[in-house]
Amino acid sequence: MNTNSFSKSAKLLALAAVLACGTSLHAATAPTTQTLGAPVAGPSEFQPLAFSDSAEAGMLRQAYRILATGDHDYKGYRVKAMHSVEAAGKLLGLDLAGDLKDRQPQFLSDDKLREAQGLIANVLASAEVKNQKRITRHLNTAIKQINTALGIK
Repeated sequence: MNTNSFSKSAKLLALAAVLACGTSLHAATAPTTQTLGAPVAGPSEFQPLAFSDSAEAGMLRQAYRILATGDHDYKGYRVKAMHSVEAAGKLLGLDLAGDLKDRQPQFLSDDKLREAQGLIANVLASAEVKNQKRITRHLNTAIKQINTALGIK
């Protein structure tokens, strides 16, 4: 009978140790800082990142800058692409506007437009994954306008 009570004691100690570890693991994974008025996420939830601080926002800004410094000789399609990127940016809380002064020769501008197109395609892929249909529509339009612009010689 002595071994039976020892076995029960060992099981209770083991259970207590497991519960203590679980409690300390929970405390280690729980958020330690809070912002007043901000929702608190659980240990397995992601905190949302503002789009304006994301890599996609940087790519969209860079694509817009590239388009804004492009050559004027695209029969308006470069500007239409800029407007589409600007509209997508507005939906995402970005302020993109204006035509920049640093003009480039057509062959360099073509390369830059292709670079902008690649950046827009990256943001488009992210928008599609997040099921942001209105943004996806604007970015698809921008890519089509760039394709048309690149066909003009």
